[in-house]
Amino acid sequence: MPFTAPTAPELLPARTGPIAGSRLGRIDAAVHLGFAVLIVASVVRYVMRHSAQDNLLVLALAAAACALYAVIAVLAQRRRPWAVWMFVLVAVWAVLVVSAPSFAWCSFALFFLCRIAFTGAVAYAAAGATAAATAAGLFRLSDGTDLAMLLGPLAAGVLLTLIYDRIEHDAAEQRRLHREVSLAQGQLAASERRAGTIAERERVSREIHDTVTQGLASSLLLLEAANRAWPEPASRQDLRQASELLRRNLSDTRSLVHELASPGLDASPLPDALLQAASQYVPDARLLVTGEPREVAGEVRHALLRVVQSATSNIKLHASADTTTITLGFLPDAVTLDIYDDGAGFDPAAVAPPSDAGGYGLRAMRQRVEQLGGAFSVESAPGEGTVVAAQLPARGEE
Repeated sequence: MPFTAPTAPELLPARTGPIAGSRLGRIDAAVHLGFAVLIVASVVRYVMRHSAQDNLLVLALAAAACALYAVIAVLAQRRRPWAVWMFVLVAVWAVLVVSAPSFAWCSFALFFLCRIAFTGAVAYAAAGATAAATAAGLFRLSDGTDLAMLLGPLAAGVLLTLIYDRIEHDAAEQRRLHREVSLAQGQLAASERRAGTIAERERVSREIHDTVTQGLASSLLLLEAANRAWPEPASRQDLRQASELLRRNLSDTRSLVHELASPGLDASPLPDALLQAASQYVPDARLLVTGEPREVAGEVRHALLRVVQSATSNIKLHASADTTTITLGFLPDAVTLDIYDDGAGFDPAAVAPPSDAGGYGLRAMRQRVEQLGGAFSVESAPGEGTVVAAQLPARGEE
């Protein structure tokens, strides 16, 4: 395969180590230290066992190998191209180890340096040349009689190659998994942001429906009734009720803009707040309380208020009821709310889906209750009135 001498930024983008930007990775310090120890030990051993005349050429080759190794280490440290120097080092090393097999032990460090410097077929060729030169030197040392000296370095080279390839494969797989996890985390974060945006839009739409829309619809009915009855005294009463509803609606709208809460309803006890909310639309609504009244979580209180507002608004707009009864029940771990009217009733299964013309009330009530871990139901039939029932955990959803 074609070989391109690696530059430092190309050497090790994913394998970090003491020599930044190089392929030396985490084993560079061990490789450098091992080479230094082994080359010194090999020089001492060779000098002690050979004459001065034999020492000159071998020591010159050893010095050249050390110099080349130092050049490679410096270039890697400075993030300069250094792979070409590896070819020269392997060539000098091959001559040295064949001439003086005492330096064969240094082949281990050189083998790893070859695998770090090169990739693909070039890496295998350089490492193979190192192993072959070591085998030739040791076989020459045995005067060509010891076959183990020839096959041993070759077998060790194959074994080290398999181990190194396995380590490389596991590292690459780990990097791939890390990238996939990072990508999945990014996608999950984006999905959560989108889901949060959608949930917030739905929440705001419910708030607008249960306050602004319901109040405006009731005010419109009162104004239309006043217009039909004008100038009868009843029309003035309708106008006063419409004006009061519009004032409350304006107050709710201002509160919605600032904190999406119901002004004036959060300070009073829950039964009084529910009756006040219902009276905005059904002035003669009755409230029954069962169980021992107590404080409930803020989100539960808010949901109950909105359910009462939405249900009583529907009664005023659609039911033509004579009687409206709200029953608030306090259970040990829950709060129940039943809103009954004896009006026209309807078929819950035939309710039209939400549209520009309306249809959001029941859907919004159900979402409010179920998001807090509660249960919501509607029982009705044409001509038989309607019961809207909700049960919420007293402390809201944990």
